[in-house]
Amino acid sequence: MSDNKTTTPSGESCPVQNNKTTQDASVDKPKPCCVCLDEKRERDECLMFKGFEDKECLKMIDNYKQCMKSYGFDI
Repeated sequence: MSDNKTTTPSGESCPVQNNKTTQDASVDKPKPCCVCLDEKRERDECLMFKGFEDKECLKMIDNYKQCMKSYGFDI
């Protein structure tokens, strides 16, 4: 059994989950916790300090969603 892992931008190692729902079962997709870390951090900080209604935070939320979609996650 191979040890499937991917590396985050910060150099951390994350396990890769097999995406069995696609037609090509050999395609590996990283776990959602291991992608878009910068976008997630910026979004979380904005929400903590400015709140959900802040337009800047709404833009960061959208950036995070777009990043997640680029990895195949539909949130």
